[in-house]
Amino acid sequence: MSNFTQQLAKVRNESGFIAALDQSGGSTPKALGQYGVSENQWSNDDEMFDLVHQMRTRIVTTAAFSGERIIGAILFEGTMDRDIEGKGSAEYLWSEKNVVPFLKVDKGLEDENNGVQLMKDMPGLDALLDRARDKGVFGTKMRSVIKQANADGIKEIVEQQFAVGRQIVAKGLVPILEPEVDIHCPDKQKAEEMLKEQLLAGLEQLPADELVMFKLTLPETPGHYKECIDHSNMVKVVALSGGYSRDEANGRLEKNPRMVASFSRALVEGLTAQMSDDEFNGHLDKAIDGIYQASRA
Repeated sequence: MSNFTQQLAKVRNESGFIAALDQSGGSTPKALGQYGVSENQWSNDDEMFDLVHQMRTRIVTTAAFSGERIIGAILFEGTMDRDIEGKGSAEYLWSEKNVVPFLKVDKGLEDENNGVQLMKDMPGLDALLDRARDKGVFGTKMRSVIKQANADGIKEIVEQQFAVGRQIVAKGLVPILEPEVDIHCPDKQKAEEMLKEQLLAGLEQLPADELVMFKLTLPETPGHYKECIDHSNMVKVVALSGGYSRDEANGRLEKNPRMVASFSRALVEGLTAQMSDDEFNGHLDKAIDGIYQASRA
């Protein structure tokens, strides 16, 4: 059985959640700051990314971080290109931790228009996908953001996600489409209704053999995305924490059966560089277990 087949079965069928370890250039200083590493500890981007790789390495090499409760992990491109304990990061995750590797592929957001922020163009995407596949990556993730309940903007954002998603499928990878609804959207519930309509329309246009995943904001209406979860082209629908605290994100997740977590900030909340290894592992173990239990609800 190929790695892809084993990984697809794990993501589709096993209990657990996806750890989002994909902070990129814009969000890295904040992530490091919350980890207790201040900006005066690096002098350029290379040094900054070395520090964030040390943080990610510390997380994934702990005993708490394993395929027993974590089905996948989303990596930043710079993480994919670095090693963990002498192996490429994606290879390490799968061979040592039984965790399926994903890669963040978007290049950031356009300015807001029609109440949404589309993804910037990705001219080097095909080459990145080839490299990712060669390194053992299973799937990808790309984020755009809905700020307002604007029907035209939401239609445009979903069409862009599906168009790029099909480009990724053609390279033999499984895309996670992430049209995030900002938790501060003034009419969040209405925006989520518009989004679901467009997502289902997009799914209906896919050929039977093209598989996708969604990463969505935890909705105001419990079970809102059930029809997406049930769709034959869907591997898994995962939830982003979106700025909610871990406790609130877990509470909201528990109200959405068969939707599992893909948390970033909520996963690493409270971890610091100054912790001893025992403190770090204990804190992470508790966080992972809480998110795992919420994902099983």
